[in-house]
Amino acid sequence: MNDLNLLDLQGNNFSGMLPKFSKATQLYILKVSENRLEGKLPRSLVECTLLEVLDVGNNMMNDTFPFWLQKLPYLTVLILRENRFYGQIKHFKHKFVFPNLDVLDIASNQFSGELSINFLQTTRLRSLKIGGNKLEGKLSRSLANCKALEVLDLGNNMVHDTFPFWLEKLPSLKVLILRANRFYGTIAEFNTERGFPKLRILDIGSNNFSGNLSIEFLLSLKAMMQLRNDDKAKLDYIGEDYYQDSVTIFNKGIEMFYQKVLTILTCLDLSNNSFHGRIPEEIQMLRSLKVLNLSYNSFSGEIPVALGNLKDLESLDLSQNELSGKIPPHLTSLTFLAALNLSYNQLEGSIPQSNQFITFSNDSYHGNPKLCGLPLSRKCNEVGLPMPPPPRGDESWLYAMTTWKIALMGYANGLVVGLCIGYTGLNELGNKWVDRLKKHGERNKRRSR
Repeated sequence: MNDLNLLDLQGNNFSGMLPKFSKATQLYILKVSENRLEGKLPRSLVECTLLEVLDVGNNMMNDTFPFWLQKLPYLTVLILRENRFYGQIKHFKHKFVFPNLDVLDIASNQFSGELSINFLQTTRLRSLKIGGNKLEGKLSRSLANCKALEVLDLGNNMVHDTFPFWLEKLPSLKVLILRANRFYGTIAEFNTERGFPKLRILDIGSNNFSGNLSIEFLLSLKAMMQLRNDDKAKLDYIGEDYYQDSVTIFNKGIEMFYQKVLTILTCLDLSNNSFHGRIPEEIQMLRSLKVLNLSYNSFSGEIPVALGNLKDLESLDLSQNELSGKIPPHLTSLTFLAALNLSYNQLEGSIPQSNQFITFSNDSYHGNPKLCGLPLSRKCNEVGLPMPPPPRGDESWLYAMTTWKIALMGYANGLVVGLCIGYTGLNELGNKWVDRLKKHGERNKRRSR
């Protein structure tokens, strides 16, 4: 072990506890992720004074945050993700203890309390992933000092704050994930001259944001406005040679994990909030978008014709809103579109029948009783029978029980879980729906006579 420089045991089936490393004084890279290791991190790692990369992700290790690793002066990458680390992350000595840390990934553990990053040398930090824990309180304003930060993922926590428009100050920020927290309020306070110069992935889904989708907000997403020449674009990934960032986003209707993140991937996810009003025509300015998800809001009015100008779009989800009017034929010009969901709106008229639109199934249009034409069985010379309104609030769970296909759409927004949990106590609501449907049927019979 005295001469060991690099130890890479990733992706095996090793179990038990990590051995002692007191003799591995020359070790500078240790990767043991994706095994079945358990127990605590061996304190003997402090003897590895040359250690630069420590990756114990995707195991079953059970420990508190290892502040004692501060004794490693060259530690650059620390990955603890998907283990059973727990407790608060708070350093009481008010000093930088990881002076060279570039990457900190503690996602999917059981850390709790408010997160302070005052123990980190903020000018060095490039990637911070703290999602999937039980962190709460407000977002640490000291993040504004992380001038080198490219990736910030704090999704699936309990952070309670307004939109962090002050992160505009970060010149290198490329990925910002705020999904499934308790963020709230409108998103309107922006300096569009500065904006987010490099932000290409923004996911604020499943929060409590509200109000209109402001034009100033859209114009602040400057990197999403820039088209790249595919002939010249290289297959560059976010990260360095020693560590490449991963990200989980909702794409084409399902949750997708990207082991590596191409710098050309551009995603805007505002789903499952309380935005309302019209979708601004200015959304066409985000010309490099590949994924756009505005589902589960209260957007109204017609689908903007301008969406047809997003030529790189591969996934478009406008489902579960209050959109009306016809589907713009201009959308057929989106020849890269692989996934479309317009279900549960108030759309009407014939479905366009060219290019990508001939490939989409019924699931793309469910819950729009006035739509007609293929792939629906309803012909455009038939008058569609009235249907119950799109599911909202508590009624949506019962509606899901009567419309099974909604549970097959593959959206990880709590719908299927709610279907199992929310049934108890809805008998009274169910009876009201049954009575409503009976009356509806009787009216149709009288009309047919």
